[in-house]
Amino acid sequence: MTSIDTPDRTAPKRDLNAFLVAMSVALHRYSMYPSDHPSIDPGVEDVFRRANELLADRATIAFGVARRQLIIDGVATDSNQAVLRRLAEGLHAHHLGAVSLHSGIQVDEIADALLLLSAEPQREGQLGLTRDGQVPVWPHLKLHPLTFDGLSLIGDASLSSDGSDGTGDTLGTELWLGLARAALSGNEAARAESVPSEPSEVAEAIDNHPSAKAYDQAIVGYLLQISQQLKVASGAEGEALRKKTSSLIGSLRSDTLRRLVNMGGDVAQRGEFVLNATHGMTVSAVLRSVEAAAQTSGETISDGLLRMLSKLAAQAKSGTAHARPRADAELRDQVSRLTADWNLADPNPEHYGRILQQLASSDSAEASGTAPVVHFSREPFRVVQMSLECGVFGPLVSKALTRVVDAGQLGAIQVLLDTQPRHAGPVSTAIQAAFAEPETLRILATREPVDFELLESLGPHMTMDAYHVLLDALVTSDVRATRRKLLDLLTRAELDLSDAIAQRLENTPWYAQRNMLVLFQRRGQMPDGLSLTPWISHRDGRVRAEAIRLQLQIPGGRDPAVLTALDDADPRIATLGLREAMKQCPPAAVPRVAELALEPEAGDGVRCLAASALGRVRQPRALGALLTLADGGHSLLGRRKLPPRTPILLASIKALAQQRAEDPRAVSILAAAARSSDPELRQAAQGAAA
Repeated sequence: MTSIDTPDRTAPKRDLNAFLVAMSVALHRYSMYPSDHPSIDPGVEDVFRRANELLADRATIAFGVARRQLIIDGVATDSNQAVLRRLAEGLHAHHLGAVSLHSGIQVDEIADALLLLSAEPQREGQLGLTRDGQVPVWPHLKLHPLTFDGLSLIGDASLSSDGSDGTGDTLGTELWLGLARAALSGNEAARAESVPSEPSEVAEAIDNHPSAKAYDQAIVGYLLQISQQLKVASGAEGEALRKKTSSLIGSLRSDTLRRLVNMGGDVAQRGEFVLNATHGMTVSAVLRSVEAAAQTSGETISDGLLRMLSKLAAQAKSGTAHARPRADAELRDQVSRLTADWNLADPNPEHYGRILQQLASSDSAEASGTAPVVHFSREPFRVVQMSLECGVFGPLVSKALTRVVDAGQLGAIQVLLDTQPRHAGPVSTAIQAAFAEPETLRILATREPVDFELLESLGPHMTMDAYHVLLDALVTSDVRATRRKLLDLLTRAELDLSDAIAQRLENTPWYAQRNMLVLFQRRGQMPDGLSLTPWISHRDGRVRAEAIRLQLQIPGGRDPAVLTALDDADPRIATLGLREAMKQCPPAAVPRVAELALEPEAGDGVRCLAASALGRVRQPRALGALLTLADGGHSLLGRRKLPPRTPILLASIKALAQQRAEDPRAVSILAAAARSSDPELRQAAQGAAA
């Protein structure tokens, strides 16, 4: 399982990389042109500017030098990058192990150092091979030399293949001597005529040296190169280098080894270091490298797996003649497969489980002479529970969560999340984020009954892809209650879903189109330029009604929406238009409202709403319609009388009272209503008297 907060980098940060590139370019110009050439100063100033930008928030810039790459801020540069490789090779040719710049550096210091470094090492001598004190020192810039003189190889295993003292000019010899000199730099013993470079003494020097970037990066640079050389080294020299390096790894303190592996770069480079180690170091050194690389990469190896790897290492070292080669090969193979999973962008989540099972069954398999049978755990719930208890999350947990969803155990997982330990907060968040993945959500949103409480809790973790899944479920679900709750859930979404909603307005069932229009209304958002005409004229009245409601919310769209609603043959939509007209009737809509008020076939409900709307309009057409509705003619004595009492008459009297019209006919009708024996008519007419 993988810790969820693991920052991995495959290259130095951009500003650090740019600084190194600028230094390489400036040094290259010094080597090509005379010091007074006009292209020199811009290069130096670029290095100075970038160095000061970096030193604004740090006291020192330090980078180590390997043969073909540089190590800065814990990351090795790409050895195939021509510009940075040129700088590494130039500094290495001068036998320099590191360069450090300090806050307050001056442009003259950089210029002097670059001029000195531009000298041909073969003709004018290597800076790192000068006597102590001869390398120029600047107040804010230091070149750290690594010399090979004064070292001797003491012990049974020489790095030389010809039986000499081991100082032969071969790559393995040079790398080991460079590592030893780097480790002993600053040590008074290093100035002696003969400095032993036994692995235990080198390890002790590294352990006891105060941690400093320039020092650590120089050590790491040689370790990276040695691990690569071990992969191809052969013969007596290769065997000697393997033994010495393995002994060094075994002698280092655990905290020192973790510090150096962490300085060595990103997950991929650490994995490469361990993979190379499996080909060249002893099994005990491989095991220590695996532990250090796992810890610094944010990987967690279970105690059970470590015990099994240790068991294999012990068998490879002191087992029977038959077991030693098999245990050695098995350990290296399993470590290679394990570290391969760390480097994959999408690692196989079953790989780790297979390794555990294979190692666990290795004894019985060896005894029987048959290949081990590989199985994968069938208890996903327990895997999730262990993840919460341990506070780690990784590929196995993701696989288990998928199986939990398939098995319908979400309720049990929710109980786990509700009762999680304090340290499991990040893991709980990671589990909820996994549930919010589109494929998982598709299962959650389509399996009836839908667990909306769980879906609600996943809201903060949902991406746009996740909301696409919920919108699809809103379109395809056959259960009205589910669609209603999905509608409520989508209404509260924090992301802008306008475009996603608009995509589902066409070629979907009428109820889906209606729901999309409802979502636009509730969320108060819709794409710019979206025309509602196709839905305002939709054949289904329910879709038309929602389209008109939506158009009422659009700036400048209210009046046209009211007119469209009043002209609709569906009484429900006409009622929608009349209710809006009661709030504020557009002048152009007054004739249509008057027609509805006078239309006997429109129905009492529609006619009453129309009369009420007319009461809020001061237009002759509105007054004329109301007088027609409330005029019952005259009695035999010539007095104004009212028509038989109906809801239409009552609504008309109220509307006339609101009009406060001075027309004699309106005054006489309201007077007749005030004299009526019907209390409701008298109350309706009181508006005029007030």
